Amino acid sequence: MSNGQITLPHLPDWVTSGRAETPEDVAFLSGAALAHLHLVVEHPNVPQALLRQRLALRAAEACVTRSGRPERTRELRDGVAFLQPGDAPGPVGEVTLSWRRAVERPVSVKALHRALNGALPSQAPEQIAEWLDGFDPRGAGQGGPVARTATVLETVLAEKPREEAAALILADAVLAQALGWTQVVPLLSAGLKRRDLRKTGDELRLACHRAVIASAAEATRLAADLTRRAARLHAVAPKLRAKGAGAALDMFLSRDAVAPGALTSLTSDRAARRFCDRLVELGAIRELTGRDTFRLYGL
Repeated sequence: MSNGQITLPHLPDWVTSGRAETPEDVAFLSGAALAHLHLVVEHPNVPQALLRQRLALRAAEACVTRSGRPERTRELRDGVAFLQPGDAPGPVGEVTLSWRRAVERPVSVKALHRALNGALPSQAPEQIAEWLDGFDPRGAGQGGPVARTATVLETVLAEKPREEAAALILADAVLAQALGWTQVVPLLSAGLKRRDLRKTGDELRLACHRAVIASAAEATRLAADLTRRAARLHAVAPKLRAKGAGAALDMFLSRDAVAPGALTSLTSDRAARRFCDRLVELGAIRELTGRDTFRLYGL
């Protein structure tokens, strides 16, 4: 911390600025990027749940973009923020919800099966367990974390080529498991191009290494930004006198976007709207939609 500012470890420029030509060089750089990202995902000042949600939204947007659909971040947020019990989210909303569910709970067979919401066959739990348990931390017979991840991605896409989001969620879960991370940190989806997902074997592994380098750098930048914004939110907290303010602030630190109506710790919808406007005025949060109604707020 310097001058009251929280400083995260800086990703060395040589990790992203160099032109790695050989597979060995690319693998080395992806390992360096993951080692650095490990420091970030373990850092106590980073709002980890919020970071995962933002990366999940980015991953969902990448899936939607590759499918040729026009929806982007704003539409993806809207597609899930105002769902009521029993509402059908639609294809784009389901992709967004799958990624969100994937990052909400610690990696487990049950949590992943819930996140995929029937995207894979009924035997999926057994197969997921095999993939998660198949990584040997000593590397015996399995290859490194990214190689194992690429194998799972290739396997799922070969069996279910239309279930791109499910394949990428499982691949990121295997990567998290291999790295000793408790929860999924979405990396592959945003870093892979449409043509990459048609690759196999060594070519797919190389594409996954490159995706990890790019996404780890972006995740590090995002973590630094969210950490600064979280520090600002903590700094203004003493100025807030509303009953239930603490619980409301916790929601902004853990959710990508919050509708005022979700701030149930406050006394009324009107109080919640005034609370959000006050935080915007203090520079602690942003209004994310640009609308006068059905607004969403977040760091």
